[in-house]
Amino acid sequence: MIRRGWRKLLGVVLGLAALYVAVPRPPLREGLGFSQAVFDHEGRLLRLTLSPDEKYRLWVPLERIPATLVEATLLHEDQHFRSHPGINPVALGRAVWSTYLTGGRRMGGSTLTMQLARIRYGIESRTPGGKVLQMLRALQLECTWSKDELLEAYLNLAPYGRNVEGVGAASLVYFGRDVARLTLGESLTLAVIPQSPARRDPGRDSGALTAARLRLFERWRVEHPEDTERRPLLAQPLPVHQPEDLPFLAPHFVGSVLRRAPVGASLTSTLDLPLQRLLERHVRQYVERRRDMGIRNAVAMLVDWRSMEVRAAVGSVDFFDARIEGQVDGTHAKRSPGSALKPFIYGLAFDEGLLHPRTMLKDSPLGFRGYDPENFDGEFAGPLPAVEALVRSRNVPAVALTKQLRAPGLHGFLRKAGVTGLRDEQHYGLSLALGSAEVTMAELVELYAMLGQGGHLRPLRWTVDAPVEEGVKLLSPEASFLVLESLATANRPSQSFRSEWTRDTVPVAWKTGTSTGFRDAWSVGVVGPYVVAVWVGNFDGQPNPAFVGQTAAAPLMFELVDSVRSRDAEVRRVLQTPPEGVSRVRVCALSGGLPGPHCSRKVDTWFIPGTSPIHTCDVHREVWVDTRSGLRACGPGPSTRAEVFEFWPSDLLRLFQKAGLPRRVPPPEGEDCGLERSASTGTAPRITTPEEGVDYNLRASSESSRAVPLSAVTDADVRRVFWFVDEQLVGTASRGEPLQWDAKPGTYVVRAVDDRGRSDARTLRVRVVR
Repeated sequence: MIRRGWRKLLGVVLGLAALYVAVPRPPLREGLGFSQAVFDHEGRLLRLTLSPDEKYRLWVPLERIPATLVEATLLHEDQHFRSHPGINPVALGRAVWSTYLTGGRRMGGSTLTMQLARIRYGIESRTPGGKVLQMLRALQLECTWSKDELLEAYLNLAPYGRNVEGVGAASLVYFGRDVARLTLGESLTLAVIPQSPARRDPGRDSGALTAARLRLFERWRVEHPEDTERRPLLAQPLPVHQPEDLPFLAPHFVGSVLRRAPVGASLTSTLDLPLQRLLERHVRQYVERRRDMGIRNAVAMLVDWRSMEVRAAVGSVDFFDARIEGQVDGTHAKRSPGSALKPFIYGLAFDEGLLHPRTMLKDSPLGFRGYDPENFDGEFAGPLPAVEALVRSRNVPAVALTKQLRAPGLHGFLRKAGVTGLRDEQHYGLSLALGSAEVTMAELVELYAMLGQGGHLRPLRWTVDAPVEEGVKLLSPEASFLVLESLATANRPSQSFRSEWTRDTVPVAWKTGTSTGFRDAWSVGVVGPYVVAVWVGNFDGQPNPAFVGQTAAAPLMFELVDSVRSRDAEVRRVLQTPPEGVSRVRVCALSGGLPGPHCSRKVDTWFIPGTSPIHTCDVHREVWVDTRSGLRACGPGPSTRAEVFEFWPSDLLRLFQKAGLPRRVPPPEGEDCGLERSASTGTAPRITTPEEGVDYNLRASSESSRAVPLSAVTDADVRRVFWFVDEQLVGTASRGEPLQWDAKPGTYVVRAVDDRGRSDARTLRVRVVR
């Protein structure tokens, strides 16, 4: 008999060994789908997703599960878990005796490992065969995994009522907090649910859950008498939430986080929930107030440029409004930025030594190989400082600067910045300066944050554990500072006073943009440590004359700026400081050049030594005037006196005259001066038509259409311009007046020579079309 018993035991051992060898390593979590929990940066739950099989199931490492919950679970389910091999013969015998032999209370007798085997492998354990399979699987698990690994798997897969599995999901669903922050009462509650999840459903507790928790507490206080006084509190039902009460906050932001995150992770995002709610409230209220203007949708972002963490992101005014395609995430939608790209043109120009903030630029009609940019208001402002040209968003100076940039220019800058979807540079031409390439709000925010970072562009960070990347250098710290300082001089919309006149002011370096056709209105600002961006428009691209950056987007941006400033003292403390590579210099207020002896008004400006252009002002010049005739004299004499006048190019002088702005221009020269004068001073003429690189097509059927206008911008000391075609004089024209030349097919060299001998030349190709 004894020998026969040993044979049976040996057979069982051999069978188990064969099962262990034949069956692959039993998985614990492989093949299961998990939820994802997204929290804000303070640990507040934003969303808990469903797993692919429609369960709330969240894997939490054992070290993050509180010791009270672990101890309570073992106390309730399996006190001898650490000592048995997966099967507890005493518990099994007691269960068989009570359930099948004496007809007493039904008892399971399963160890925690056996329960894990039943859950993980879907074993029907109510039949004798199923129970045997459950025990074999439990032994196999114990032979393969450590006790801590088995305990971790059980706590993450056990049923906790409805479609909730695991303590990680259960703590979020029922108590609205991370499992690591559970109280003793909540830990005891979760510990008793898996034994009877349907009867002890926290959302439908008829007393069974509270009673089970109290029974467990009686056993708990034997080991922890210090918790005895908590019994009255635990005798009351705990406030719990339902799965349908789970939050669905910051939907577009959370969507961005989930697209970047691994499956089955608990993610702590960079979002600041109070700031997010602030942005959502302002955007919603702003759209409601502006509905009569046709504004139905808006997008906003708030980013800390120091860490590149996204603090708030509103992808549309209403995620659930299908009429505005509310589920589209506007922060990642490609839109035309309009003039919002202009600051980076000026930043590149500062770095290349093309200008400093007070350099005089010309806002006058110009043609660039057939491209004739105009300003938003259809007018031209004439000469103005670079800082004013940027703040007033004048198109012609921006296009002219873009043309002067060294390769790779603005297009290469955007490509290096990681702007996606760019076409070849030839596709855009100079219109790129006015926003013809599409960008996302996230990309635009990165560019403005780059200015705060001293010219280093780094990607946005959506989770707190995202790496802080080195980024790429796009501008120098000096150029970035000059751009921000320039943008900070702009007044708020409808502000009639200068910001520095007020106390406790916070500088806002901001810029607007309006796309062609009034489809997109932008406003982006850097204030303290934040970049604030706003877009107003329609996701379907429908135009609206109200979609103008200055009037549609900027007011909302400043609402956000003011609210953030009142909430966050960091806005006042974080200010842009000049880098070591910039200094202040005194220049002529009119031209931006170093003050000459005749400059009457001077201003201070920022300057990059060794980079910024440095030349003496040539607008103010001293000439000799005949006191008898009032005409300009050829030189000093007994009846002459020296006077200072402004020498403006002919195109700018024409704009002054058109605007009714008198300038102190030099008087005409006396007849005895002749034309033989020195060309050592002043500015040479610049041919404006024919345009460089443009072929002129003449119609063979029309004699009148064969005339090609020849015109040039000249200095103020010029009376006449002589026009030559292939070294042959074809005519003369008064200053500022065009000459009509009867052209024939061919390729020519056109030259303009002023009456001081200064010249400009251009190649012209004429073709006849039929």
